[in-house]
Amino acid sequence: MAVASMASDEKKLHIAMFPWLAFGHMMPYLELAKLIASKGHRISFISTPRNIDRLPKVPSNLAPIINLVKLPLPHVDNLPDNAEATIDVPLNVIPYLKKAYDALQESMTRFLEDSRPDWILHDFAPFWLPAIARNLSIPTAFFSIFTAACLGFLGTKEKLAERKSPEEFTVPPRWAPFHTTVSFRLFEILKVFDQGVTGVEGDVSDIYRFGEVLQGCDVMAVRSCVEFEPEWLRLLEDIHRKPVLPVGQLPPTAYDSEDDSDTWRWMKAWLDRQSKGSVVYVGFGSEAKPSQTELTEIALGLEQSEVPFFWVLRTRRGAADIEVIELPEGFEGRTKERGVVCTSWAPQLKILAHDSVGGFLTHSGWSSVVEALLFERPLILLTFFADQGINAKVLDEKKIGYLIPRNEQDGSFTRDSVAESVRLVIVEEEGKKYREKAKEMKGLFGDREAQDRYVDSFLGYLETHRQVPQKAK
Repeated sequence: MAVASMASDEKKLHIAMFPWLAFGHMMPYLELAKLIASKGHRISFISTPRNIDRLPKVPSNLAPIINLVKLPLPHVDNLPDNAEATIDVPLNVIPYLKKAYDALQESMTRFLEDSRPDWILHDFAPFWLPAIARNLSIPTAFFSIFTAACLGFLGTKEKLAERKSPEEFTVPPRWAPFHTTVSFRLFEILKVFDQGVTGVEGDVSDIYRFGEVLQGCDVMAVRSCVEFEPEWLRLLEDIHRKPVLPVGQLPPTAYDSEDDSDTWRWMKAWLDRQSKGSVVYVGFGSEAKPSQTELTEIALGLEQSEVPFFWVLRTRRGAADIEVIELPEGFEGRTKERGVVCTSWAPQLKILAHDSVGGFLTHSGWSSVVEALLFERPLILLTFFADQGINAKVLDEKKIGYLIPRNEQDGSFTRDSVAESVRLVIVEEEGKKYREKAKEMKGLFGDREAQDRYVDSFLGYLETHRQVPQKAK
């Protein structure tokens, strides 16, 4: 029983949470909100109306103390109507979503003035928020859904600004006092630069956003745990000279959900017919959409591997996405006896939990990684954008996942490399080390008691540091 977080009512906190407009960010924020609310603390979870309406229903016992706050998203030219999350738009439109998000400054300020929370937990994008909160004497925590390794690789505001070219992001950070291979491959960082790091006219870059948030926040809260990446957590404290508080890996917990039994029934029936540990589950999250060339090579690689597969395929990013991608002609007919391609929603957690699944071909998004390791599923890694390249290097370094070989310059890969990678991790003796390592990770990523201790420790800090600390001279 945690003394700090089960304290008397007058010690209960009111915590505002303000994630970036991506479900890969909103969902970890909501997981943490539920864990904090389960200790009796009040949450104001702030996003836009359409995003709030699309979140899973909060369990009924927590709903009274998790206030879902809807701030209308201001209109911005080049942003389609009803586009309120990254899932709604093609990648080249996301910079305009950031401009709209920045236009929430005024309504966010009014909310903070009216509600006066004890803390605000915010994401990397609102670079303007730490200054507003400080003026209102509200302490801030940058809650990073990125791993400590990712933040450690980025470094401080000054270290970020020093790196002018993409090539400078392809080597491990020189400020790390330990050996590591963690860095971007050239094609990964080029894509990051192409997709908004430099911003659009009238906007600021992602590098600027990160730098301002890292410097301006009072505390860094990280989706991480000491057992998984102790060296990176220590590095963050050393370089930022402020508290770095791991909040655990935030494995998914229960939501009040509508009955999805019809969808799940046919999927389960198919999985039940497969041998234990024989199926590769293929899913690239809610955001990643392969190019036509990539899609063709993935499909033909799965066909060539002769491994049973269950593939959840995203073919477009919102109504504004007019770039059509299609499976190779005849692919579904040739593979129908041992493969499924699902282009609608699928319950990823239930699929990963099924005994027939022996591995996960994934984009390396951290929420998907956590879900896979909950169920001991080794990883075959195929990155697309953002922090995925860093995550994949961490997993490769720890032998939890296997990187599909690619051309380091342009990111191209072949059906042969897909087939060989899938077979290596799921079937062949050589890949046993990945299967064994994934089993070891279950205890770490699925330890609910340890997760609870991290939240208690985090709340203990928040309870004893409610006032804005004075900046060091």
